[in-house]
Amino acid sequence: MNTSETSQNIHDEIVLLLPRLRRFARNLVRNPHDADDVVQVAVERALQRSAQWRRDARLDSWMFKIVRNAWIDEVRARGRRDKLFLAEETGENVGTEPIESEITNMSVQAAMQRLPEEQRTAISLVLIEGLPYKEAADVLEVPIGTLTSRLARGREALQALLGN
Repeated sequence: MNTSETSQNIHDEIVLLLPRLRRFARNLVRNPHDADDVVQVAVERALQRSAQWRRDARLDSWMFKIVRNAWIDEVRARGRRDKLFLAEETGENVGTEPIESEITNMSVQAAMQRLPEEQRTAISLVLIEGLPYKEAADVLEVPIGTLTSRLARGREALQALLGN
């Protein structure tokens, strides 16, 4: 396979990952607009540095790590700028009659947002995105034991918040 074919393959695979990247970013960032911006930055970085991706590694893990690092960079930049983005609109769902599954989904999303970032990120990578523990630990740059304890604490906290 030549270089242009390999380049096209990685582009195609990144496109297929976009929904998962957006979902992960939304759980990480808590604001859909900011999450979309972080995913855009991450995709740009990945495409610029596609030669750094090892073909024997999972592309999704590599991309999740880039998304996380892009968010860390953004948080640091915000601190330097001393600015915050506006909070998500509270009246976004006014006038709709959510069905029970939507209510449950909204409850889970609200509970997720109340978790500490370490727990929310671990749950997002393992339980929502389906990454193996080792891959998730690599993305977060923590030992696997740290990841499992964050997952356990996050699950307990979610259950408590959801009243289960």
